[in-house]
Amino acid sequence: MQTQLGTRPSPIAGRWYPDDPQELAESVDFYIKQAQLPEIPGEIIAIIVPHAGHRYSGPVAGYGFAAVRDLKPEVVAVVSPMHYPYTDAFLTSAHSAYSTPLGEIPIDHKALDDLDARLKHAQTEPILRVGRDPEHSLEIELPFLQRALSAEFTLLPLMVRELDPLPLKNLGLSLARGLQKRSALLVASTDLSHFYPQAAAESLDREMLRRIAAFDPLAVLHAEEEGQGFACGRGAVAVVLWAAQELGANHVQILQYATSGDVTGDFHQVVGYGAAVITRQ
Repeated sequence: MQTQLGTRPSPIAGRWYPDDPQELAESVDFYIKQAQLPEIPGEIIAIIVPHAGHRYSGPVAGYGFAAVRDLKPEVVAVVSPMHYPYTDAFLTSAHSAYSTPLGEIPIDHKALDDLDARLKHAQTEPILRVGRDPEHSLEIELPFLQRALSAEFTLLPLMVRELDPLPLKNLGLSLARGLQKRSALLVASTDLSHFYPQAAAESLDREMLRRIAAFDPLAVLHAEEEGQGFACGRGAVAVVLWAAQELGANHVQILQYATSGDVTGDFHQVVGYGAAVITRQ
């Protein structure tokens, strides 16, 4: 057990999403309520959602969080990329809780300790615990979870820089085995293609979403090097796909897709956003 810092203050509230609690709650509720979900058969194990500023990705993220509305998981594992140049493969927060304008979410350090032990057994690099990290892609999902879920939960935050399949698979399997006897929800945070014209973005994103829907984490990881698709959180997506498979999930359903151009009206350089749900049927 490592020494914990106090609550992590938000470095992005007021920039990536509103810092006023009422405004934030109303905007998140709007994105969730406007989602028109298809039928989702089976038990929801995980969701995949985008992580741009709420103004841009909120309409798509709302679909993922609408799918889990009113669920009551005991713990939520949010797996995101780490966009900043830390040298470690896997990172988490050294703080006791994450803070958003909607309140604090306690970090499940017992689960993190268990995960570290499982990674050690698998001869995989441990998780670095960092203080006051600037990463947005994990935190951006928290207000949605705070509004969508109907009971308090603890958070298992994981940020991924590793892109090699073996340690990512080890992380996914270790994560699943630590959660298999608990009521848990997995969340993968990723955007899709970045700064292509709309038509090119749609082509790249269609292929990446096809690989995700095929439940093929290796294909997701290889898409960029093959020039077929892009996702800044492809490592996080692969981890969650492997974890979900280990927890018995057998189906991925794409819920929504859009680009930043659909919000701004500028289709010359867009960012792609997709939402998906992973179920055990």
